[in-house]
Amino acid sequence: MNISTKVLDKAEQGLADEPRLFSPGNTLPFILVTALFLFWGIPSNMNDILIKQFMKSFEITRFKAGLIQSAFYMGYFLLAMPAALIMRKYSYKTGLVIGLLLYSAGTFLFWPAAIHRQYAFFLGALFVIASGASFLETGANPFIAVLGDPRTSERRLNFSQAFNPVGAVISVLVGTIFILSGIELRPNQIVAMKAEGTYDAYLQYETMRVVKPYLVIGSVMFIWAMLILRTKFPKIAEEADEGPERVKGRFLGLFKHRHFNLGVVAQFLYVGAQVGTWSYYIQYIQDYTHEPEKVAGYLLTGTLVAFGVGRFTATYLMKFFSPSRLMGIYGLINISLLGIAVLHPGWVGVWAIFLTSFFMSLMFPTIFALGIKELGPNTKLGGSLMVMAIIGGAAFPPLEGLVFQATRSMATAMAILLVCYAFITHYAFIGSKVRIAHPAR
Repeated sequence: MNISTKVLDKAEQGLADEPRLFSPGNTLPFILVTALFLFWGIPSNMNDILIKQFMKSFEITRFKAGLIQSAFYMGYFLLAMPAALIMRKYSYKTGLVIGLLLYSAGTFLFWPAAIHRQYAFFLGALFVIASGASFLETGANPFIAVLGDPRTSERRLNFSQAFNPVGAVISVLVGTIFILSGIELRPNQIVAMKAEGTYDAYLQYETMRVVKPYLVIGSVMFIWAMLILRTKFPKIAEEADEGPERVKGRFLGLFKHRHFNLGVVAQFLYVGAQVGTWSYYIQYIQDYTHEPEKVAGYLLTGTLVAFGVGRFTATYLMKFFSPSRLMGIYGLINISLLGIAVLHPGWVGVWAIFLTSFFMSLMFPTIFALGIKELGPNTKLGGSLMVMAIIGGAAFPPLEGLVFQATRSMATAMAILLVCYAFITHYAFIGSKVRIAHPAR
């Protein structure tokens, strides 16, 4: 009897020593904020569908279509710092509500943009959506990271981030079904429609197909903003700190942290690799397998499912492997897979790119969590710079478009993404180690 009691006591002690993913009293805020990871995955991945759709409805090149990502991620870049400053002055909750309202407003702008059939108007609407998403990412990532024991910050953030690909899958599936019409006209058909005077009506029809999905998304975002507004949020330690460190030396203090500086670069390159891969995956498939746009859209949906499975798998594996080591191994695998896609375009390359989504899945939250470790009162500003690094998503798609126009090879265009994974692998194994660089005296 005594032995059994001792065994039970030890087991209970082991459970007590195991840090919780988040404190039980914060369940509702954790759920509401975790849902935001799903929500901002919707527009960023719907862009991959818009690139294909607008190439058709506006008759534009791959380079010009890549500006969709530039306009979107420019919103992230320009609004991340104002978002951090607003949340530093007020609270995470305030920033999240502002973000949801901006996001909602941007989606409603799709209606007049489609009616007037102005590509620049759509780019402006995407900028507004991304501005809202920038508030959400700037607030939600550090909020989740610090909402519990620091020892579980990477696992906690990977768990919440695992819902981001759920939003990505929903968006691409919805886009493939409700935005892509499956009508791909041959040159002789276009000439015939122009002669009949029906071609402009066809282009307007294709443009209007984007409106309904975005209006539904905007309505959901507005409702969620009201839910967060009415929910009591916990006071985060850094928000409760009113000492001198709260108002002094925040921005410059960030640059003493080498792991943070390299983390910002790694995040820039990671988002560039992710967006650069998915933006042109449909084009890669069609160029080398000649499958119709609907089939290519479903394959894009499939690779995003692999991304989601990878997130949940990584969260589990981090119980046994350090997050940085696991990310390094995944980085090496993706270098190999992307190399295959570049050297062997066709179905082999299609499936190699498909698999890269699984192995890239842990990179954003892991880089984020590793980068903001031990920043203390600088966490919000550090988080905002991490979000600003998302500008990588604006840089790489147009660059790939230019390489394609020069080489007429989508495989060659994707080769530039190898540099991204090489740096991320270096960061995982070496650069993410926490140490503060003190200035020379």
